[in-house]
Amino acid sequence: MSKAAMSKDLMRAPGTARLAVNKTYKLYIGGKFPRSESGRVYAVTDTKDRPLANAPRGTRKDARDAVVAARKAFGGWSGATAYNRGQVLYRVAEMLEARREEFATEVAAAEGLGRGKALALVDASVDRWVWYAGWTDKLAQVAGGANPVAGPYANWSTPEPTGVVAVLAPQKSSLLGLTSVVAPAIATGNTAVVLASEKAPLPALAFAEVLGVADVPGGVVNLLSGPVAEVAPWLAAHQDVNAIDLAGAAHNAGVASVRDLEIASADNLKRVLRPEAKEPDWSADPGVGRMLAFTETRTVWHPTGN
Repeated sequence: MSKAAMSKDLMRAPGTARLAVNKTYKLYIGGKFPRSESGRVYAVTDTKDRPLANAPRGTRKDARDAVVAARKAFGGWSGATAYNRGQVLYRVAEMLEARREEFATEVAAAEGLGRGKALALVDASVDRWVWYAGWTDKLAQVAGGANPVAGPYANWSTPEPTGVVAVLAPQKSSLLGLTSVVAPAIATGNTAVVLASEKAPLPALAFAEVLGVADVPGGVVNLLSGPVAEVAPWLAAHQDVNAIDLAGAAHNAGVASVRDLEIASADNLKRVLRPEAKEPDWSADPGVGRMLAFTETRTVWHPTGN
């Protein structure tokens, strides 16, 4: 059979059945989309236990690779101007807005919501990225400034990023909650290693595709999925992680698990942001608290010559 005949035979008439191309969810490390190092996956179901897809089951090696990527990206990202970081965060909002309908489907399935509520959560996520984009070059005016000094000196304090931040994303709010913990960490110049919601990781893993086309340098945000009990301890104990946000720990396990993570984090004096007693309302005004949680105050003295 000639090539032309074969091509004609393979072409299907409009309306005939075809095989579906199912989405493959992968990790996001260093700007790339690898499978889990172990090759393992776990089944993700909706709120009625109906199967949705398989998610990669991240390992200690995946967590280490993500931290290496985050550390490598830290110098460039923290050294970028605040204005430039704001432009990048705004670009994330643009790309998420362009895929609004797709993410509404992801969130509706993950959280058991109607179409209207899911669209509202996607819109709130877009707005939140815009909100943090606007804060990148303004936080220094709120959290820093000139200090009064008795003597022939001038004294200024400015906020600077802490470094590599491990983030346990909220368990129930798969996209808006994710945005609410990731955006403030990177807005101030930190890089992040994020463990997605264990029960509803698919919107987060799909969101990695937005990051990949939104001018976010590879390694600035790294997304893992898998059981919190397996992955979180390695992030908490990692010596090259400077801070950890335990937002997603409290509602996945008991307070004892949070305490274990705090103890592991203390080994290299990580900054620890403890989870709230109840799942917070992620749609509420976030304020600047999460941005300031992962900044250090740098104070510079200079003689005035008087």
